[in-house]
Amino acid sequence: MLEVSRLRAGKWEGIWAGPAEPRFEVLHQGKPLAGLEIAAHGDGKWLVSVPVPAGLISDGVQSFVLRANGERVGDFAIVSGAPLEADLRAEIALLRDELELLKSAFRRHCTES
Repeated sequence: MLEVSRLRAGKWEGIWAGPAEPRFEVLHQGKPLAGLEIAAHGDGKWLVSVPVPAGLISDGVQSFVLRANGERVGDFAIVSGAPLEADLRAEIALLRDELELLKSAFRRHCTES
């Protein structure tokens, strides 16, 4: 079980809890990332880390899949770039519109009750 994960200084790190050292891999677009390290962390836990190559970071969303012993156990994404700003702004505008509809319906419900 993956307990904690974070991305810090260009390196993804996670804590894996299990009775034995896992066969772990991190994939980007189906290809494993190089530099994966696994170290004992005590009490049946393992520190798993892999550097994220700068060449994989570009505009948009870059998704990474985490697998242990052949099974998917998690994922993480890096979101960046100017094109994404417009997408996020449009999504926020839609959410605001939906919230206004819900507020109106709730107010109407309260006055009718």
